[in-house]
Amino acid sequence: MTYCVGIEVNEGLVFAADTRTSASFDDVRVYRKMHVFEWPGDRVFVIMSAGNLATTQLTISRLQRDADDPNAARSLRTFSHLYEVAEYVGDTLVASQVKMNDEAQQSGVNVQSTLILGGQIAGERPGLYMVYPLGNCIATSPETPYLQIGESKYGKPILDRIIRPETSLEDAARCALVSLDSTIRSNLSVGMPVDMALLRNGDLKISQKMRLEADTPLYSEIHDTWSRKLEAAVHSLPRFPWEPQRETEPSSGPLPVMPPRRARAGLEPAAAPGKLSGGFLVGAPSGATAAIVLDPERSASRHRD
Repeated sequence: MTYCVGIEVNEGLVFAADTRTSASFDDVRVYRKMHVFEWPGDRVFVIMSAGNLATTQLTISRLQRDADDPNAARSLRTFSHLYEVAEYVGDTLVASQVKMNDEAQQSGVNVQSTLILGGQIAGERPGLYMVYPLGNCIATSPETPYLQIGESKYGKPILDRIIRPETSLEDAARCALVSLDSTIRSNLSVGMPVDMALLRNGDLKISQKMRLEADTPLYSEIHDTWSRKLEAAVHSLPRFPWEPQRETEPSSGPLPVMPPRRARAGLEPAAAPGKLSGGFLVGAPSGATAAIVLDPERSASRHRD
């Protein structure tokens, strides 16, 4: 499985995604699920994926092919509005699923995928869309300024409590990391490393990007601080009537010691030759097949983001 979250605030967009894929309990690998297409000063798009890995790789490859063709009638570079791009990405996703379904018809493999598309075109404000397997899409709203795909339930509470349009871009990014961390803690099908990208309103390029491993100091500090302060907050909640009441408020002493963090999965990203944009792989599936594939046919049909 996977978990990806996109957040839209007044200052811009935040994208965060895990990198774990699995075809079975003993076939777990690392693949990038965040793909960046950018033409600085004109437009920039980020696509995150969940679902069948072969379908998403085919979709990304077709989008890149069209974008590289100056004679293409429709591509990421030809539209003037972001909702038109969302419709085009939906059409491309549906066409990829049809092709994959024809090849996997007898195997019973689910070839559907879901995407989060976000970005900005010059002259418009940034936007965020979820593209469903049928090709239709929805956008964020002031009441729901975020979108999730994959294992969404574990990381949803902090987004509901904190994220508002007026939330700062950096605070939104911290919430996204806590949302990923909560999901990784509760679900083994979601795993490190985590990819993150920030798009500030008006930059028309990726403003910040990073890959966070379990032992990256920033991620480690966010993980530990959130866990300890959350436990301390529980201890400070009002006491039940049958409990002895505290005579004084607890002092702000050292935070309680937390249990050891779960060990790293021990997976390393696959070597990824291919086209790069903004530091992220956006090219054809050959970039991802640099991973060790013991059974390519099985991997192409059964691996899920």
